[in-house]
Amino acid sequence: MRALVLVDLQNDFMPFGSLPVAEGDLTVGVANRLMGSFELVVATQDWHPRDHGSFASNHPGSKAGEITMLGGVEQVLWPDHCVQNTPGASFHSALDVAAIDHVVHKGTNREIDSYSTFFDNAHGAHTGLDAFLKERGVDEVVLSGLATDYCVLYSVLDAAELGYRVTVVRDGCRAVELKTGDGDRAFASMADAGASIIESSQLLR
Repeated sequence: MRALVLVDLQNDFMPFGSLPVAEGDLTVGVANRLMGSFELVVATQDWHPRDHGSFASNHPGSKAGEITMLGGVEQVLWPDHCVQNTPGASFHSALDVAAIDHVVHKGTNREIDSYSTFFDNAHGAHTGLDAFLKERGVDEVVLSGLATDYCVLYSVLDAAELGYRVTVVRDGCRAVELKTGDGDRAFASMADAGASIIESSQLLR
């Protein structure tokens, strides 16, 4: 069985949000078109407590974009974003939430971030997504969302490691690009891990 996993299509990652991804809003229409082609649709949400350790504001003297250690792994410091139960953590208003079967929250532990939809960044705790999918006989996942070079990338790498067949919808993703080319490098890393990189039109024929 094949499932669609929509990664973090939340207000704070949109061009108007606190951690804006250029053209992030263009991924929403792609997601809406894709959902009708899948029996199972899962969406993820970054769901941070206000004192999350990935926020630069919680490290006096630090700025967004700097690197620190969090939970024993390197961590980019970000602007405050996707704080639990705030408008910024909500899905984009144009997303067809009625077509979503299950929502997974990640990044809930203030002591460590969770880019991946499957695990925290140290692989010390899981989000429950793997168990949810396997209980339903899912052996293939198709991923689309934000951002290519962080949450989509690490979700794809973990999905491949967990034994899923993995497809990534290129036009359904956009990158943060802290460094120019990060998005393209992320797609290359996904392909190296065995993921198929396709356009949404290939699924909608």
